[in-house]
Amino acid sequence: MTETPNPNIVDADSLTGEMHPIRRVVVALGSNLGERLASLQGAVDALADTPDFFVTGVSPVYETEPVDSPDGSKAYLNAVLLADTTLPAARLMERALAVEDAFERERTEVRNAPRTLDVDLIVVGDRRSNEDFLRLPHPRAHERAFVLQPWHDLEPDAVFPDRGPIAELLQSTDTAGVKKRDDLVLEVE
Repeated sequence: MTETPNPNIVDADSLTGEMHPIRRVVVALGSNLGERLASLQGAVDALADTPDFFVTGVSPVYETEPVDSPDGSKAYLNAVLLADTTLPAARLMERALAVEDAFERERTEVRNAPRTLDVDLIVVGDRRSNEDFLRLPHPRAHERAFVLQPWHDLEPDAVFPDRGPIAELLQSTDTAGVKKRDDLVLEVE
């Protein structure tokens, strides 16, 4: 067996025999409170430690100006993680929320409030969802340079479902507040 499963094959549960497709997952990470880099690295570690979730790439780290955030919000560190998984999208969302909670993410009524950690599912294979707890593909990521730029670094030929090539989407976004931080690196063990 190879280290990273082929996304075109189907995995069978060894106990039940149930078939699970292997899907490509794009996860966006962000932090603008506390030890930002440590929070991002902790999220990478926690996700990589998730059973049936195989991290295949982590982007460079970007420092970005807050978007649609309250006045006085500090700059974010952002990155994108790519993975292959057989996990259902709802279970991935539960895991993302659990990772945020482990890093003391506080949820408030304030939209885009500062946070210790944000773990967003951007794409889970070709899965579509418009449920309150899970919207896939992510409804605003195609407009966000802080998602598109790191994703483009990993997969320049990627296509955002229903929106088009991320290279074209990136060209139509404002990248002025998105700065690559070569001095900061996330690692997968």
